[in-house]
Amino acid sequence: MTDRHTVSRRKILASMGAMSGLGLSHANAHAANTPQLSELAYRLAVPEVFIPSAKPPTYTPNLVIGSGFGGAISALRLAQAGQQVTVLERGFKWPNSPTRSIFSNDTVPDGRAFWFKNKVKMVTGLTAYMSSFGGVMDATEYQNMTVWRGACVGGGSVIFTGVMIQPEQRYFDAIFGGQVNYAEMNSVYYPRVRRMLNLSSMPQDIYQSGPFGHARAWDDHVQKAGYTPTRIDSLFNWSVLRDELQGRAKPSATVGLSNHGNSNGAKFDLNQNYLKYAEATGKAKVYGGQEVLSIGWDGSRYVVEVLNRSPTGKELSRYTLSCDRLFLAAGSVGTSELLVKAQAQGTLRNLNEAVGAGWGSNGDAIVVRSFSGIRGLTQGAASASKIHDASGGMPVTLENWYAPGVPVDVGIVGSLAMVYDETNRGRFQYNAATGKVDLQWAANGNADAFAAIRQVNNRIASASKTVPGAWPFINDVNGMNWTAHPLGGAVLGKVTDPYGRVHGHPGLYVADGSLIPGSTGSVNPSLTISALVERNIEQLIKSGG
Repeated sequence: MTDRHTVSRRKILASMGAMSGLGLSHANAHAANTPQLSELAYRLAVPEVFIPSAKPPTYTPNLVIGSGFGGAISALRLAQAGQQVTVLERGFKWPNSPTRSIFSNDTVPDGRAFWFKNKVKMVTGLTAYMSSFGGVMDATEYQNMTVWRGACVGGGSVIFTGVMIQPEQRYFDAIFGGQVNYAEMNSVYYPRVRRMLNLSSMPQDIYQSGPFGHARAWDDHVQKAGYTPTRIDSLFNWSVLRDELQGRAKPSATVGLSNHGNSNGAKFDLNQNYLKYAEATGKAKVYGGQEVLSIGWDGSRYVVEVLNRSPTGKELSRYTLSCDRLFLAAGSVGTSELLVKAQAQGTLRNLNEAVGAGWGSNGDAIVVRSFSGIRGLTQGAASASKIHDASGGMPVTLENWYAPGVPVDVGIVGSLAMVYDETNRGRFQYNAATGKVDLQWAANGNADAFAAIRQVNNRIASASKTVPGAWPFINDVNGMNWTAHPLGGAVLGKVTDPYGRVHGHPGLYVADGSLIPGSTGSVNPSLTISALVERNIEQLIKSGG
């Protein structure tokens, strides 16, 4: 070992020892992660989310539940076709500012981070405590699975990694079984989404900057293990990152903020494109703070029961809205729960036996190695590169990522992993005793997938002379009971026809990740969800339903 490596490792050990002061020590986790902010503090930090939302119209021809990728795309295309659209979003509209810290930070999250939670188990395995507030991300907890999903206007586009990757055709065709034409998606709908979201890979000047030394280290590591890293498309606005680097904008993406939003608009999220363009037509309106509790059919129209509450959780009102056409775009969890509940309670009587089935976690896991050389003060949040390994049976993708919750570079190199698992699926079921919907998922549901991930990570660690995991803080592979990419529950071709029309219910449509059975082929789902919804809504508008 050279002197340079010895010094580097000593620095790492010293930095990791200091991590207890950042809330990463098990002994100090409770004390360090207990920001009990007052309502006044939230009002001062983000007064915009307290602006009361107008009541949606009692009747509208087209009603969209959810403002994530599927809902935003459906709303825009319907509005452009001259149709009136109401979009209901349970979360709130969060602003952007180049000078203010609007969102919670990732290291010591407060109520702005999570949707009405007092405590949340983080991906590090530690528990964060906070005051309850209507934050941007929901950690939905089931017996053997926690799902992180958007709870704000713009949905997952506000809180995700920004990565948007097209799956290989071999995986795509296996997933959809020929019901969706890959050539058409490749030539029409994937490019359409790329144009709308200004997708591009990380420019060289950003890649070579100080906050992305960890990305360069990641590339070095995988190359030593025989992999060839390839750049990946993202919806990050690189001009904003340049502003951060030059001191023209408050640091956000360049200091490892992403999971709870980027205050300065560094992500080109849906509030800056699809939703903005939809409302600009004058035909669509997005209403925040509107949580849909149930859906049904009253004999002439679809009806939805809505709870309107403030960011502090106070119930403001309840009412019933109606529509001729109802678009379910509440994400895999939200849409599946609404359908399963409607089937069990008899408010939608013609749903088939496939409702709730085909759910999967996309094989998600957080992967880390430690004792890498320190290459900067902070780790930037945007992802630069990926590798794919299909040699071990289960295809594994690793994407370069920052170390979530660690605000400084301490020599931990992180990856976001996804595995293409063709068979392991869960199911949503209604629990009559609690009146809630449960997810049936095995406690060790992704064990085989994570064994495949570990094999790849160990190979890289061995070749790069790094250490799998960051003991005792973070395991090498985290994610046995966690996902940020829920998929399935209203699978295309089973619950719906090939274009998202729900069988037995004319005028009822699914327009989100619940259409996709559990996996998008070892890549992030957002691009495929978006392209699929672009395809489906185009057909529905052309055919009149």
